Amino acid sequence: MRIWLGIDPGQSGAMAFISTGPKVMDFEDGECISWLKAISDQLISPLGKDYPQAKAVLEKVHSMPKQGVASSFKFGMNFGIWRGRLEALGIPYDLVTPQKWQKVMFDSQTRGDRKAMSLDRARRLFPEMSDMLKRKKDHSRADALLIAEYCRRMDK
Repeated sequence: MRIWLGIDPGQSGAMAFISTGPKVMDFEDGECISWLKAISDQLISPLGKDYPQAKAVLEKVHSMPKQGVASSFKFGMNFGIWRGRLEALGIPYDLVTPQKWQKVMFDSQTRGDRKAMSLDRARRLFPEMSDMLKRKKDHSRADALLIAEYCRRMDK
């Protein structure tokens, strides 16, 4: 089974995964460490070596102008925590800017409300998950699903 993880590391971020086998899609909001550990445990061989069955994409983020110092620090901490978790669990990952994954997932459309676009695109690509993407605040879940799908598409 191959697993592709998408991680939106923001404070209200989320992590999603898509897998082969019987196709499974799911996501978790916020910290997600127990969920990430459970996925990792399924990928580790009895000898302790990681199988090359998982790939992650972590959204490469940075501080924004006019963002407060405390919120920038917390945002950076969340990003660092996610990198550390992936490293510690031996899950290979790429860092991808929002612009790069959005260009692929939004079919090069660059204008409009990004949160609404994420929700709309995720609902269309993953109709079985649309019940979990009803609210405007579910945009982090939508982003994580789209990042996981981006990871799947780029995994060659």
